[in-house]
Amino acid sequence: MSLTGRRVVLWFLSALAAVIGVWSMVFPLEWYETFPDGSATWGFGPWIRLDGPFNEHLIRDVGAMYLALAGAGTVAALSRSLTAARAVAVAWIVFSAPHLVYHLGHLHGLATLDAVAEPISLALTLVLPIPLLFGAWAKADAQAAPPTTSGCA
Repeated sequence: MSLTGRRVVLWFLSALAAVIGVWSMVFPLEWYETFPDGSATWGFGPWIRLDGPFNEHLIRDVGAMYLALAGAGTVAALSRSLTAARAVAVAWIVFSAPHLVYHLGHLHGLATLDAVAEPISLALTLVLPIPLLFGAWAKADAQAAPPTTSGCA
């Protein structure tokens, strides 16, 4: 994957995480009642509300976690570090895999559109970071690395 491709993936994931993070931190009840689209305009039903009672603490914690992903993704997108990109990819995969598995087992109560859209959207956050784990960006990483000394005087 090229440096540009890597940055596109990182910026997309960071923007997604920032929107979810800010929304759930600033307006936790609205997020709980209207996620994923904030209204019925797009035809989606409320995904979070069907999964249990409102818990402001839990929702704000989820928001903080998404903001952490957004922050780390932003740093990785701005840097040329393969290690930073890989760390962000691992964080997204570790979060997204069990998140997707949980929701695949809890689709009951969702309208057909929601039962299709929810797993697809969750799978994207699992699949998109995978290419960040692979590839050699030696030139980009060499440019970002500080000069080394041989230790000889």
